[in-house]
Amino acid sequence: MRNEERAVQDGAANIVFLSSEKSSPSPDPKERLARLAKAAGFNHYLFAGFPHGDNGGFAGNHIFSNWPDSLVAAYDEDDLFHNSALVSELRKSSLPVSFGGGAFESSVTNPKNERITGLFRELGFRRTFAFVLHDADRQPYIFAFSGARADLSREEAMAHVFSAMEFLDVYARLQVTEQPLENLSSREIECLRWSAAGKSSDEIAIILELSPHTVVGYLKSAMRKLDSVNRMQAVARAFRYRLL
Repeated sequence: MRNEERAVQDGAANIVFLSSEKSSPSPDPKERLARLAKAAGFNHYLFAGFPHGDNGGFAGNHIFSNWPDSLVAAYDEDDLFHNSALVSELRKSSLPVSFGGGAFESSVTNPKNERITGLFRELGFRRTFAFVLHDADRQPYIFAFSGARADLSREEAMAHVFSAMEFLDVYARLQVTEQPLENLSSREIECLRWSAAGKSSDEIAIILELSPHTVVGYLKSAMRKLDSVNRMQAVARAFRYRLL
């Protein structure tokens, strides 16, 4: 069944499904996202990493937006992003969220809230529609679109999120990701997987029906390819490269 036919049966007939053959993504991600925002009737957009751990600041997570530089600087200085109402709601829901105002102020009492919310309002941030999407490496990204338009209908929201998914897929493919110096063999990966489970070379040899000497050889080869000095580091890097 074609996507268009399935959409009609699901009550989402107004969504336009774009195949890779029909879509013509702009080589500039900013321009592509700007078009996405404009098509949905928003004046402002924000594309950012999801704040976590010791990387909760706005500047460290801001990838790009069409916010004025002065607003980006002021918002980063006030350090409200990681505790903002927007981020707090996105932590609790896998669905898109809408705000009538105050999306970017702190979710807890903060003397900076009134000033920062006033600044956003002056620039036309009347309403904000936001959601989180993950790339193929499971990295979370925040999409936030703001303006004066009314809340999106269910069909509009579905179409908008789908367009953002297409954007993220293109964006992620353009990013350079780390890879091992050489491809690991299936046996090397198997030995690393059992090593990560806490098994010794002798135990891995019994499980895989190999000699201990052969297992040690596979692990040494994996360590070399992963540019590691020991098994623990090799296992950690294998997880980072999504080999395990």
